[in-house]
Amino acid sequence: MSQFIPILGTTAGVTLGMTIIFMSGCALMMGRALALGWRPVWQTIPYAALLGVADRFLIYGMFDGALWSLSGYLLDVDFLLIVAALSYRATLAARMVAQYPWLYRPDGPFGWRHVKGVH
Repeated sequence: MSQFIPILGTTAGVTLGMTIIFMSGCALMMGRALALGWRPVWQTIPYAALLGVADRFLIYGMFDGALWSLSGYLLDVDFLLIVAALSYRATLAARMVAQYPWLYRPDGPFGWRHVKGVH
């Protein structure tokens, strides 16, 4: 039997399944969509907060978790924000290199660098 963890507002299994697996997929898609639309990175913050609300509601409705767990909500939002920001940066780096191949070359999964000799 899984044990309820007060700081998460639910059990570890529910957190793993709902937040880390399911909602992180949503955060990945959100970060990608923002980068593909050339939106600023700060927009991941309100969208991650909304994903956190949806996560808390689904945990409450489907698994009898705590709906009003502030610590659980903040941990969920922090995790989703990190996933969304990494997805945003990776997508933006790929987009910059693909759209401007004469100016930029890939520099790892999250960056790009100027081509030498081009100002």
